[in-house]
Amino acid sequence: MQELELVCFEIISSVGTARSCYIESIRLSRQGKFEEAEAQIKEGKEIFEMGHKAHGKLIQKEASGEKTEGSILLIHAEDQMMSAETFGILAEEFLELNKVIREK
Repeated sequence: MQELELVCFEIISSVGTARSCYIESIRLSRQGKFEEAEAQIKEGKEIFEMGHKAHGKLIQKEASGEKTEGSILLIHAEDQMMSAETFGILAEEFLELNKVIREK
């Protein structure tokens, strides 16, 4: 397997796991399990960072003049990364919203 493919799979794996943490956080916050929900967000951020760092390496290579070959796999990896990032933002918002709802 080529280096680019390995990086893409690293991104996909990391951010996919992070997205799962964020989705679980939303479920937990809906149940009023706020500490557990916060823990899932924290774990998701840590795992997301691994994928983000792998992606950053590709950007650094390109910035230094080494062209990165475009592929459907890379597009998919970046799409999954953006999706996970969005879920992370939403998980934090749902957590706060569910806290307000529970207070009333």
